[in-house]
Amino acid sequence: MSRATFPAAARLHRPTEYAAALSGRRVARGAYFIVTAHHAVATDTHPLAPTQARLGLVMAKRHAQLASTRNALKRVVREAFRAKRLALPAADYVVRLHRRIENISLTALKLAARQEADAHFARAQK
Repeated sequence: MSRATFPAAARLHRPTEYAAALSGRRVARGAYFIVTAHHAVATDTHPLAPTQARLGLVMAKRHAQLASTRNALKRVVREAFRAKRLALPAADYVVRLHRRIENISLTALKLAARQEADAHFARAQK
């Protein structure tokens, strides 16, 4: 059984990878996040199709003013992805923050974000 890790090969790195993933279909939308996925197929023109699930994160400063809030949200989503990564179909996933974070405690925000991220990745797994 493989360990559920989060290696560099499971991350999106280049702007072109993000652009391709963002042009894919929307998998889920919740209170905080929108998840889009791009299922690429290896062809002659696109030989580097993903062989595993890869994650990209977009946490805009206009939606989460504090860096500590953005970093906490990224950690929570990465952890949720890491737990489900091996069960997800091979695709590029981008999780995007789509609404302004209200004034709640960081602990409550992390709990709500984790529940939402788990639900989104469970939906993407189907």
